[in-house]
Amino acid sequence: MSSALTNKIDANDKSIRSLLAHQKFFVDYFQREYRWEKEQMNQLIEDLTSTFLKEYEEGDEREEVENYQNYYLGPIILSKIEGKSSVIDGQQRITSITLLLIYLKHLWKNNIEEKEISGSENVGGINELIYSEKFGKKSFTLSDNDRNECLTGLYENGTYNVKDTDDETISNMFERYQDIPEAFPDEIDAKALPYFIDWLTENVVVVEIIAHSDENAYTIFETMNDRGLNLSPTEMLKGYVLSKIKDKEKRSKLNNLWKKQIQKLNEYKKNEDIPFFQAWFRGKYAESMREGKVGSKDKDHELIGSRLHQWFKDNHENKFNLKNSDDFYNFFSDSFSFFVKNYLMIKDKMNNYDYDFSYLYYISIWGIADSLQDPLLLAPLIDTDDSKTVHEKINLVARFIETFTVRRSVNFRRFSHASIKYSMFKRRTLLIRNNDSKQLAMNLIEEIKDMDENWDKITDFKLHGQNKRFIKHLLSRISSFVDRTIEANNDYTKYNGSKGNAFEIEHIWADKFERHEDEFDQINEFEEWRNSIGALILLPHRDNQSYNDYDYEEKLPHYLKQNAYAASLNESFYENNPRFNVLKEKFNFKPHHKFKKEDISDRISLVKRICEEIWNIEYFNEKIEETLCEE
Repeated sequence: MSSALTNKIDANDKSIRSLLAHQKFFVDYFQREYRWEKEQMNQLIEDLTSTFLKEYEEGDEREEVENYQNYYLGPIILSKIEGKSSVIDGQQRITSITLLLIYLKHLWKNNIEEKEISGSENVGGINELIYSEKFGKKSFTLSDNDRNECLTGLYENGTYNVKDTDDETISNMFERYQDIPEAFPDEIDAKALPYFIDWLTENVVVVEIIAHSDENAYTIFETMNDRGLNLSPTEMLKGYVLSKIKDKEKRSKLNNLWKKQIQKLNEYKKNEDIPFFQAWFRGKYAESMREGKVGSKDKDHELIGSRLHQWFKDNHENKFNLKNSDDFYNFFSDSFSFFVKNYLMIKDKMNNYDYDFSYLYYISIWGIADSLQDPLLLAPLIDTDDSKTVHEKINLVARFIETFTVRRSVNFRRFSHASIKYSMFKRRTLLIRNNDSKQLAMNLIEEIKDMDENWDKITDFKLHGQNKRFIKHLLSRISSFVDRTIEANNDYTKYNGSKGNAFEIEHIWADKFERHEDEFDQINEFEEWRNSIGALILLPHRDNQSYNDYDYEEKLPHYLKQNAYAASLNESFYENNPRFNVLKEKFNFKPHHKFKKEDISDRISLVKRICEEIWNIEYFNEKIEETLCEE
């Protein structure tokens, strides 16, 4: 006979602090792998930081955070037997919050070291939420032997070297940790950071559901995941649209068309219909966005995200000009399929490299938040555009986005959702909406010219713990640009992407300060030069491991067998290589027999010249010339 405790189910709301402090959770077999992707982590950071920033005002006392708006993270289901808590549902969120807490711990520590703030490294008691200590031994709150090495590396150093033997969970944990600094907004600076940490740990809440038997825990898990009957926002939208069409035959025809388009979207990815409608309506019909002031109300952009069907009901007359049955029928018959087709084409080219759409692939790796990027890509499209015009417009916008993100990055500027959302929507999405190709190119040229960030700061640009992903993107773009210019058959994906995982960032100088004491008195100055963009190349993993500690003169013959950008260090590469010699003259490539500070400075200047070429505005001017010729 079951005991009363075995049958008992407890449910309580808990803050992040009360959930995690001095606790130990084991990952149950019900959900073993950590499978969050970049979009989920970005959405979490965006939701948390935007909710906080709606409340925070500089000058607030820290105790006022207690009265800031709460954020509900969702349910956590635990099986608690003999004092051991196993996570049945919610480990994706617990893992992600743990990664965020580790990042915040490093961010706080860096601000102390840079004298931006003063105080204890354990602000807001973060450490005890990440791990507990007993008899001098640390163990992480989310306990799983397979994760410990990765969590230790991230906690202690902010990085981890993924091994071939690591499983899906470990590689995903590392990748998602890398996503956090890209998504975390500049607005949460050294002053706001302790307030945000207080808010995250005290005002973000979950419902903790505890079952005292595995059987009850699994029943709860099944009930919450398999028996939901609520209509989705797009189903409610469909119901409203069809209710407006009076002709039964037309209603049936549109219903069939709608089902086919939703099926296509959800074949690409489960529930992709929701982000599609959000992108379509934001890109083409939204006119307003909530201002970043305390107490500001949600407007078009936010309401499309939170109340899609209701926003459409409230706005179809004034924003869509849909007033009668025929209007509804004609609009969705003409536009729906067109935008689904091109939305899915964009997603396909983002996931699968195509040279003719290469910028879409680049911004899938180094772009802006999907909630801003997807509407921007759709904004200039008109449902009467032919495929050539659609492709021109999409490539122009994608090229602009990558130019924006790369120039921001080399100038040490973030482009998180919170940092750029207002200017990207109000200034750019509305500017390019319904542009023809010529208008679009002209508008985007002006936007690039108006950017404060240029290429001058690349002289100070260095590898550090939080920009490794961007450095690899930058070096991949440079390496593939040089390869293509000399007609080597290597594209970007050789270095970065599904085919490029074997390539790693190579420091031309080994981490041996003693070899460079003729130029440096202090090790920190040596490390700055060693991490400079001019002292880095890409090499296959096996080669990077093989001669990483060699002297430069020992490495030089090996570089000759590598990609052209690396091989250009070696004088022999210039012999009998006429295609490269053209490149040499244009960009002032030169070999380096030794590699001193002066040589690094030369390579920095080379990187600057190549970047100016890769991301020049001539691409946009060429499109303007093409349209003038066609006219």
